[in-house]
Amino acid sequence: MDFDKTMSFNFEKEKNSKTKEILKEVYEALVEKGYNPINQIVGYILSGDPTYITSYKDARNKIRQIERDELLEKMVRNFIGLED
Repeated sequence: MDFDKTMSFNFEKEKNSKTKEILKEVYEALVEKGYNPINQIVGYILSGDPTYITSYKDARNKIRQIERDELLEKMVRNFIGLED
């Protein structure tokens, strides 16, 4: 093992990956329960009211792990093509 080299850790990349995974799981749970997932997620982001998200498959608890403002920022960045 070479102790002269510095290891690099990219926390943002890991965080983005986890956010995307959670959002997909929440989306799928909403679809399975028969909701319009886009409308429900937007309702949650705008209001902060977790009851917009089903508790099925623990989706409500999962989405609460993501800061709403960070989620909104990522969505805007993605929309205008400034992905991280």
